[in-house]
Amino acid sequence: MQVSPKVELIRYTEDPEATVALAAKLCYSNRELPDLTENIFEKDNSAFIANLIDMGHLSPVEHASFTFSIEGVSRALLAQITRHRVASFSVRSQRYVSEDSFNYVVPPAIEGLGAAAVARYKGQMDTIMDWYRDWQSALGRGEKSNEDARFILPNACETKMIVTMNARELMHFFELRCCNRAQWEIRNVAWLMFEQAVKVAPNLFRDAGPGCLRGACPEGDKACGKSAEVAARRDSAFERAGKPEKKKSKK
Repeated sequence: MQVSPKVELIRYTEDPEATVALAAKLCYSNRELPDLTENIFEKDNSAFIANLIDMGHLSPVEHASFTFSIEGVSRALLAQITRHRVASFSVRSQRYVSEDSFNYVVPPAIEGLGAAAVARYKGQMDTIMDWYRDWQSALGRGEKSNEDARFILPNACETKMIVTMNARELMHFFELRCCNRAQWEIRNVAWLMFEQAVKVAPNLFRDAGPGCLRGACPEGDKACGKSAEVAARRDSAFERAGKPEKKKSKK
């Protein structure tokens, strides 16, 4: 069955902006921690966070973490997202979980060729499913058969994962993967993650996104020339987020 990406922010540091503010203030204060902590979670830390980011003092930002569930994505995406090494990943195993009726991702370029092309693509997926089942049967089924039968599975095969990144790594992730030069699938996932993150920590991610939003495009002569469109997408995410409520512990 054809699937589309689904991203959900399932856990995050309790009041991430206040946590970052506390960590940063500790660096510059001779006060004791109980004194620093008092009332900080009730204060508006937006101006302090903005100043911290403008200074480039980002180590305190690492104290806020965000955990996402991601499904409806391909094994091809898995190969890309795991290149972000300052992150934690748990991925559904193709060794312990049978893929005898696997879901799959259809690239937009193939969909753009029309219904006949999509039908041809789906037929190829069905054929691969038959090949996979055939090898499962030949290998005796179970964990050992899955382990070797999976070698025939396509990159289109769906995977599911849990991903945790701290806010600083998320900023880096959004800078690279929200860019129009990023591959389409991981770009779509990055924007879905961005939209979820700004709902709970809008001040932390106020300047997040591709480099073209903060100056000249780092892609140089390979720039897409659509920085205004990218900025509008970023602004739309903030508008939809509104003013999020502070939530109870999510970590």
